[in-house]
Amino acid sequence: MAVSIRLRREGTKNRPYYRVVVADSRSPRDGKFIEIIGTYDPKQTGHNSAFSVERAEYWISNGAQPSDTVRSLIKKQKKIVAAAEPARESSEPSEADSSPSADTVS
Repeated sequence: MAVSIRLRREGTKNRPYYRVVVADSRSPRDGKFIEIIGTYDPKQTGHNSAFSVERAEYWISNGAQPSDTVRSLIKKQKKIVAAAEPARESSEPSEADSSPSADTVS
């Protein structure tokens, strides 16, 4: 079975909204799928996609072929996640701040 990661169209006329799905490549565009891994809204400006990069990498490592659009979305999502990681690490308290002081031990 050839598996692909592609977009599944939802939404109304002139208002497209897509779900990023893992599906058998023989199934129709809006047909049966294996797993939904995220969403993509092309009408929204700025950050317009949200999906699990980990699940996409898992499926790619197991032989799934992403479509061209999904490949570019994965690339953008990785940049967003990488930019958020240093900010998240700096907001965590250091070990010296979280260690109990001698005054609080009874």
